[in-house]
Amino acid sequence: MGIGLAFIINAMKVLNLQCSHTHSFEGWFASEDEFQSQLARGLVECPLCSDNQVTKMLSAPRLNLGAVEPAAKQDVVSMPDASLQAAWMKMVRHVMANTDDVGERFAEEARRIHYGETEERSIRGQASREETEALIEEGIGVLPLPIPDALKGPLQ
Repeated sequence: MGIGLAFIINAMKVLNLQCSHTHSFEGWFASEDEFQSQLARGLVECPLCSDNQVTKMLSAPRLNLGAVEPAAKQDVVSMPDASLQAAWMKMVRHVMANTDDVGERFAEEARRIHYGETEERSIRGQASREETEALIEEGIGVLPLPIPDALKGPLQ
């Protein structure tokens, strides 16, 4: 009796997507039906702003066939703002790596630092619009920075 070998090739459909804020990104799906299903359930969202109002952009078809090497390197055409998006993501990652997350206590902790009640350090957290405006009026330097949900958890 002979031994048979089976290979599983995971063919993924790579789509060029765009959120309602014109951030461009790629999405990888098992099929067009899977993309439409996830989109209908609100599971597809922009990695930059978490917007789930996503549309599929026109693109040439491309399949990811796992470990299969492409015959020739292809040039990738990027959107004009791709370098700006990359720079913004790099800056957000830097902020995430070099600040203490104080969560909902941001306004309170910013005041404690500003008035010398606790050690000076870089912090990040959540503050309402009113809290942010009050901090600025008090002369406390804050910068509202939307952080994509994808960066709030552990990076893989």
